[in-house]
Amino acid sequence: MVLGTVLILGALSLVLYNHNEAARAAEASQKVMPELVQQIQERYQNSTDENSTHTIPNYYDPTMTEVEIDGFAYVGYLYIPSLELELPVMSTCDETRLQYAPCRYSGSTKTDDLVIAAHNYYGHFANLYQLETGAEVIFTDMDGVVSKYDVIAIDTLQPTDVAEMVAGDYDLTLFTCTFGGQSRVTVRCDYQKNPSDSEKAE
Repeated sequence: MVLGTVLILGALSLVLYNHNEAARAAEASQKVMPELVQQIQERYQNSTDENSTHTIPNYYDPTMTEVEIDGFAYVGYLYIPSLELELPVMSTCDETRLQYAPCRYSGSTKTDDLVIAAHNYYGHFANLYQLETGAEVIFTDMDGVVSKYDVIAIDTLQPTDVAEMVAGDYDLTLFTCTFGGQSRVTVRCDYQKNPSDSEKAE
């Protein structure tokens, strides 16, 4: 009887802790979004201003532009319309950073192999599994370059499938762990096709 009560209280404590962590993470992400967007707008305006000393980004350089906000470096933000989700993306990935925002796991928009990871917090990637083939995903980098993608596949991978996570010819991959961390929900995306290109192909 006592053991059962202890186990129930332990489970409730874990649920409460996870809920609080998710709430804190969601608040942290939304707090940084206005400044992130402002920085992108300012950088874009400066790059188009003839009198500006701002350096125009080299689009042949695979390195993504980073901007530091509150001690963390960001490479842009992600927008998923069907989930009503708009989130900043940090430049590097580790457990500390994942507690605040989605992170670039590997790759770049400039090399067409960007991989973004996030915890399954309700304010981050908890609803990633709800995406369907054809859903739109938009990434805006710190230079104001907007990349639009369509979801083409949703996979479930094991935590040990690290090589598989970055394998394949996908322009963008999003992933998060399932509840309990037993597997990884993995969303594969490709750049949206230009309608004019499709017409030419026909």
